[in-house]
Amino acid sequence: MTEHVEWSEAETPAPPASTAVTPADAADAARLVAFGLQPKLAPARDQEYTELLRRYREDPAFARLADAVAAGLGLIVLEVSPRAGMAVTAAEDSVFAVRMGDYARRTAADSGDRFLHGLAHLAIAALAFPRPEDLADDSYIGRVTVNGVDAFVRQACRRLEERAEERGENTDPATDAPGLEAAWRIWARRSATGATKDARRPAASTTGIVAKALAFLTDSGFLQRTGDDNGGTYRTTARYQLQVRDMASNAALAELSELGVVPVTDGTATLLPAEDTDDLDLVADAGLPFHS
Repeated sequence: MTEHVEWSEAETPAPPASTAVTPADAADAARLVAFGLQPKLAPARDQEYTELLRRYREDPAFARLADAVAAGLGLIVLEVSPRAGMAVTAAEDSVFAVRMGDYARRTAADSGDRFLHGLAHLAIAALAFPRPEDLADDSYIGRVTVNGVDAFVRQACRRLEERAEERGENTDPATDAPGLEAAWRIWARRSATGATKDARRPAASTTGIVAKALAFLTDSGFLQRTGDDNGGTYRTTARYQLQVRDMASNAALAELSELGVVPVTDGTATLLPAEDTDDLDLVADAGLPFHS
């Protein structure tokens, strides 16, 4: 004989607790993303920012919500931590994306200079983090100067010209056909400092281009200015390390880093004569932290 057992409502398994998102949760998640869009704001200096970072780390549901808000704005979350805050970068289709062409047009009248501005950003990244282990080490701080970056690019230019001569390539193409020139050839021809009546550094000079790039990165929270020596000295921030780490697969950055002209000793980069390495070519019209 089979016994029939009836389940009472009290014995029915309870449904899982509701995890519905409240308007307050959405507002907090959006607030955290807004903090992330203020790259110069240090989490330690804002109690609300610190609390939202703690909630992100401890509450998976809130973390997913904040990630979704960022994704909806076309942002990619690189890291969320006390050292970097909510570090985000813009996807190519994001309204927050900055493109090399737009940047170059704001900094120079000559549209051809976009190659030089892109090369300046590549050189800064390569000089700031010359080894893969530098990008992997959260405690590593890179240091660059305006004159040092310009010297680095010019040394790379000389090495690339030597390789072109060895291969029998034309190292002096027509000046009226810039489309046939590699970015390094354009840089090598440009004056490093130039001259103005009031002794200012011309924006179109290569050191002027480097200075503009470093100032942009500083305003974006990627670098911190530390002094005026050598045209201006700068140190990297956690956000810049994350940005370059995210872009490390960029072919131009990898090739420039592998030219062999930047040895590392105590954490500061120093220029040395380049040694023989495999043939490398710079990729024109590529820059950090921009979309081409």
